[in-house]
Amino acid sequence: MRIVDRSCRALPLPQVRQRIVDTAVQEWAWFGFSTDMQPRTPPVQSEPRRPFVYPRLTPEQSARVASSIAGYWAATPGSDWIVQRQNDAWQNNGIGERWRDAWSAAFISWVMCESGLGEPAQFRRAIAHHSYIDQAIVASEKADDSAAYHAYAIGSRPIVPGDLLCRGSRPAYRNLAERRAQLGIGARTHCDIVVKVDEEQEQITVIGGNVRATVRMKVMPATHEEGQPLRPIADNGRILFAHLQLQAPDIAADALDQAPSLQNPNACVLASLPAAAPPKPTTDC
Repeated sequence: MRIVDRSCRALPLPQVRQRIVDTAVQEWAWFGFSTDMQPRTPPVQSEPRRPFVYPRLTPEQSARVASSIAGYWAATPGSDWIVQRQNDAWQNNGIGERWRDAWSAAFISWVMCESGLGEPAQFRRAIAHHSYIDQAIVASEKADDSAAYHAYAIGSRPIVPGDLLCRGSRPAYRNLAERRAQLGIGARTHCDIVVKVDEEQEQITVIGGNVRATVRMKVMPATHEEGQPLRPIADNGRILFAHLQLQAPDIAADALDQAPSLQNPNACVLASLPAAAPPKPTTDC
């Protein structure tokens, strides 16, 4: 495979929020609707916890979504070498070989590209999440109206579908200030797209890429103190340190349920189909 087009859509900001949700939901449908329901209280461990090895995609599944993931890289500047390295892996082991490089930031970059945030000044598409996290941190401090996202501490602002929730693993940031002190320094981070906020059930639903090697939904337990916005408790026990708030009008808290891919799921091809399935549907499926 090779990248032939890196162009992105450009849409008025008021149209972008719902489109981000719809695009993320479409990809979740295409990858097979996999979902994690996270417990409100972590289970008690009677003995030292052993690392869990998540199941990998089968070669048939990997072959089916290979072009989709390559498309994510096409929206990500500086990614040609990653596609070429994957081509080398496929030459040796066939197209059923899973992607060697983590593609969660590429997924976010592609969703933003498809949703209308085509200018780098709006959203800094990149191989690593920390690039656009840092952009949002600086934008919030300088009140930069050109940037689509501003960064805030978890729980300090209402979370709305289309926003991003971010965590760190290396380093494991505990708060936004710790990342602010390391602006521009490489870090292993991950962000998911908020698609639903359920105040009554105290849950926040997100979709992310390369979560257990697929596009996956996570339903996170949340809480709030009286008079305070609903905030996620954690992401599978890992601290969320940043809320990237989209600078666009709010949409319905149940935006997930209104997404076209759920209104007419038979219009989207699901991951249960064989590798010879028809081409992936467009964003309007």
